[in-house]
Amino acid sequence: MKLIDSCGWLEFFTNGPLSDLYGREITVSLNEILVPSIVLYEVFKFLLRTSSEIAAIRCTAHMTQCRVVDLDSVMALEAAETSIRNSLAMADAIVYAISRKFEAELFTSDVDLKGLAGVTFIDIK
Repeated sequence: MKLIDSCGWLEFFTNGPLSDLYGREITVSLNEILVPSIVLYEVFKFLLRTSSEIAAIRCTAHMTQCRVVDLDSVMALEAAETSIRNSLAMADAIVYAISRKFEAELFTSDVDLKGLAGVTFIDIK
């Protein structure tokens, strides 16, 4: 399993400088990719604000073909512990906690997650 962070989806959908690197991870079997519901929120909100409603709906529809993971009470508490233990903001802690629960490799360009176990950091070389 793998989990693509919001920044990775946005790179892919907006054809950013890292889109090819994230595309290699995203174009695998979609049922092998976890999408936390908070990642759907972040991507939809960003695209709605910067692009169009149609683009936001189209992109998030693609994401929902993956395995969407909702935040339940157990994951919320695990994310809170993860936040404290790793000094992470709420969304980062939720994403990281979900990746650990499902033993999924987390692909991100978020420097706050760099160096954590199970994280593949993608950076412009």
